[in-house]
This record gives sequence, C-alpha cells and structure tokens, in this order.
Amino acid sequence: MAVWTRADKNGQLDLLLRDRWIRVAAELTRETLTLTAEAEAGGQGGNHWDYNNSSVGLRNGMSNGNDSGQSPGNHGCGPSSGQDQHQNQNHGDRGRSGSPGLGGVSRGQYDGNYGVNSPGKYPNNGTNSDVGSPGSSYGSPGSSFGSRQGDMPVSADGPSEAVRKVRVVKQESGGLGISIKGGRENRMPILISKIFPGLAADQSRALRVGDAILSVNGNDLREATHDLAVQALKKAGKEVTLEVKYIREVSPLFKKPSLVADLPWDGVRPQSPSYSGSEDSGSPKHSSPPPKDRKVISLKMCFISRNLTMPDLENRLLELHSPDGQHTVVLRCKDGPSASSWFTAVHTNIAALLPHTLAHINAYLGATSAASTHPHLKHIGWLAEQVQLEGGRQQYKPVVMALTEKDILLFQAVPWSRESWSTPLLTHPLLATRLVHSGSARGSPAQGSDLVFATRTGTGRGIESHIFRVETHWDLSSWTRALVQGAHAAAELIKEVSIGCTLSRQDVRLTLHYEKGFTVTKEQVDPAGGAVLFRYPYEKLRMSADDGIRNLYLDFGGPEGEMVFDLHSGPKPVVFVLHSFLSAKLTRMGLLT
Repeated sequence: MAVWTRADKNGQLDLLLRDRWIRVAAELTRETLTLTAEAEAGGQGGNHWDYNNSSVGLRNGMSNGNDSGQSPGNHGCGPSSGQDQHQNQNHGDRGRSGSPGLGGVSRGQYDGNYGVNSPGKYPNNGTNSDVGSPGSSYGSPGSSFGSRQGDMPVSADGPSEAVRKVRVVKQESGGLGISIKGGRENRMPILISKIFPGLAADQSRALRVGDAILSVNGNDLREATHDLAVQALKKAGKEVTLEVKYIREVSPLFKKPSLVADLPWDGVRPQSPSYSGSEDSGSPKHSSPPPKDRKVISLKMCFISRNLTMPDLENRLLELHSPDGQHTVVLRCKDGPSASSWFTAVHTNIAALLPHTLAHINAYLGATSAASTHPHLKHIGWLAEQVQLEGGRQQYKPVVMALTEKDILLFQAVPWSRESWSTPLLTHPLLATRLVHSGSARGSPAQGSDLVFATRTGTGRGIESHIFRVETHWDLSSWTRALVQGAHAAAELIKEVSIGCTLSRQDVRLTLHYEKGFTVTKEQVDPAGGAVLFRYPYEKLRMSADDGIRNLYLDFGGPEGEMVFDLHSGPKPVVFVLHSFLSAKLTRMGLLT
C-alpha cells in the first residue's frame, strides 16, 4: 500500500466568481481546501468614487501588486472634516483573449468596473468590459457616445424605469454615503454603485444601487465626466436634489460577490452565517469582528486540472471540478511556478484520499461482502476524454473512469449511489480492451504537451477507440498499470470465452481457454457438449487474422490448413480476447513486463 505524504499549504489566490476575480486566502489541508474572501481582485480602470468620509472602498487585489490610488485632481478629506471623500479605483490586471482575466473579450465577461484610459488615470492593461445595447447613447437629444467595434455603452435613455427626483439631506458628518462609477469618458452614465448603510442616501430610502444620476440640484450630469460629477456632488450643499433613473441591466454588476451565495459546489460546507455576511452574536456590535465569507471544499473525488475548460496562456490557472461534475472553481496564481506548486499540493491530497474512496464505494455497493454479486471496484478517478466536435475540431471533456474486476466503466460524475452506478455512459470488458498508447500526445516528450493514453476495444461493430488525457506522470503510470494488470487479472478470472460459429458449413463452437488454448467442438443441444473436432495450445498458433466483418482465420499448421470461422458477427471481440489471453500468459511467464 502506498504511503502518502500529504501537503498543507496556504497563500493568496484569485478566484473567478461571477465573471470577476476575487482575492481569496486559500488554505489547503489533508482533506479540504478553504477559500476566504479578502477583496475584489482585478477590476479594470473603473472610476470608483466612494462618496463617504469613513470608507475608502475596495483595494486593488491584483497579483501584479499595483495598489489603487487617487489620480491627479481627485481630492479626499479627512474623516473629521464632514466633507465628502473621493477615491478613484483603477486596477491593473492584464486582460487577454482566451484567459479569464477581466475584460477578456473572448469570454464575454463583465468585470463590474468600467472605464477607459483618460488623463491622470492608471492605464488599462486589457479590454474594457461594457454592458448595454450596441449603439445606445445617453445625454441630450442628438448626443451619442461613439462605440468602438465590440464596445457596448450603457444608456440612461433606454426603456428602464421612470425618472425620479430624490431629496437627500446630508448628515453633519458622513456626507451622502454613496459610491459612483461611470462618466462620459467611459461611455456610461454616472451610476450609484454602492450605498453605505446608515448614511444620508440610505436613510432617504429612495435611492438604490444601479440608479443613474441625471442631475444634481438642477445641474445636468447626463454628459458629465466622472470628475465633473464628483465636483458637482461635492458642491451640492447640505440639501441635495438628485434626478435619478434606475438602470436595471447594470445593477447586478455592482453586487459584491459572496463565496457562500455565488459559489455553488457539491457538498460544500458554508462557514458564513448568512449570505449577507452579518451575524448577531449577542455581543456589542463594535466588539464583534465581521464574519468571514468562507467556503470549505472537500477534496474527496474532486478533479484538479489545468488548461482543460479554460485557455491558460499565462500558465497560472487551476481548475477544481466538483465530484458531481456540475461546478468548476477557477483559481489564478501569481505566476507559473506558484501555479505548479499549488497544483501539485492539491493533486497530492486528492490522490491520497483515493483508497478511502474506493473502500467507501465498495462498501455501499456491497462488494466487500462474500455473498455479494456486485463486482469489486479496483480503481477510480477523473480523466479528460477527447471528443470530436464539428469541423474536425477536438476538445477534452472530464469523465470518471472506474475499473472493476472485469469491466471499464465511464460516468459523467462520481457514482455515489447504486442507481448512478447502474447507469454508466458506457461499459467495455477489460478482456476485450487493449492499451495502445501511453505517453505524450505528440508522440515524443515535449514541454507543454498533453499526457495521454489510448484504448481500443473490440466490439461487434468493430474497434472503438478512446483517448484520455491525464494531468501528471503519476496519473499516467497509475492508469497504465491499472489497465494492463486489470486485463491480465480478468483473463485469469474469466478463464474461457466461447462463441457459436460455422466452420466448413458445419455449426461448431470455438472456445478460447486461458490455460488450454483453442478447442473446436460440434455444436450440440446436449449441455455436455459435442465431440471435439480440434484442440490446439497457444504455442501451435502460427497465424491469426480477420476480415473485420464476420470471419476469423486461424492456422495451427495442421493438416486441415487455415481454418475460416464464420462468427455471424464482428470478429473483433474474439481477436481482442485472444490478445489479452496471450499477453497475460506471456507476462506470467516473465516474457513481458
């Protein structure tokens, strides 16, 4: 039995959640991966203004280390000043096609932080993510913000809700208590992205996240830049009249993602008391630390992979697939070596849980009982099967492969119940299956090449081939050994295979026995069997062939010459069983390793 060295590891990673990168603290233990939210990581160039004297908004959590800061012209006031504080949020992630970096146009994702390069702002390092309708505009009649190809400005003139006038009275301290995003330079209206609880805007009960501010005390902001909107709100005085209109299509983007609420997972144990992240412990609020937004993921029968369902040009993504095959957690590391380190640690811990998983499945199947008729599970795990798409393209799809004493089974998800175990995607007999390739997909080892193994199974319809990708050399070795040894063990267990056929216009039965070789008997109704026509050991076989349709050709060098057996069906199952018997015998004799 293998002795596993399990890995414990912790550090900061980025989690792709609701199409945004969220900075999380990751803690890996023997059986779990715990993710604790820290901050939003990787908005792009969005002008984010916290109109509040006590909150500075989100920090930039990007792995490139660029912290957010105020750009020239943005002024903040101290907490005791009673004036409004301005914070400009500009994030510096690298968006790229094909990678889940924010703004990656190939994925069509929103990052929830809008903006393009403008004087005094940090530059964007990726593609801007705009929402709305192509060609839409906002502002006075006839004014329209031009769109680059692929950009979709947000309109405040669309058929959303009615325009409302809201009167807000500022408190002596605390300001309006809102955060805004957008501006003419971003081809967006001025949008309320956050309302701080307990402050003036919240107490008005008339404003909500997603409201576009059309005017402040009669001053039109429909075509205002972000900075002009900031100044207008600062100079608005104690009583502020806002003309607003709710933009329904953007409001979901301002909701802060929650690991508990927004990260679905099979068997996850949430560690947060509520989706809102609040709790009442009975202690004074000022002495109770805020609860952490945290999820604990059990690693048992998870699938850790890289560059499988998401392109990873920078080589720093990890994909963790749930046992039910329904969910995927995408994690981003700071660089390639860090990603390799995390992958190895998680993979090691998942593999170390496999013996317990095998025992658990065999227990509920009843395979450990002496009276059980259910086959004993020998090996199980996740693989990526190559599938053909239209146009000749190929891609890999996660599947679960299970090996019993006699069969290979494929499932869409881990079969945790008898019902799911009884409905595999396909079943192939080990005895009729050959391992035909194990190694690099390119035929020779190369950096970055996939590790694959290929199987061929003889069926009545011909040869059925499958290609499976594995993640590590250890996986490749484990599956190769399990398949080869499984086929040999099946040969010793099953012992013989027989089939009714026709030889020289006579109904006969051809029997292949693991120890005795070939026997041809007359086909008789008598259960005791018919007369033996021919019997040859494997050593006498000089030639075997088939026509791929129904005929099997065997030549033992006897006086009868080449025998042609009409099997009345595809000959490939018999051919593959013959190969398995021969391979098992040669291995037992030490002639094959």
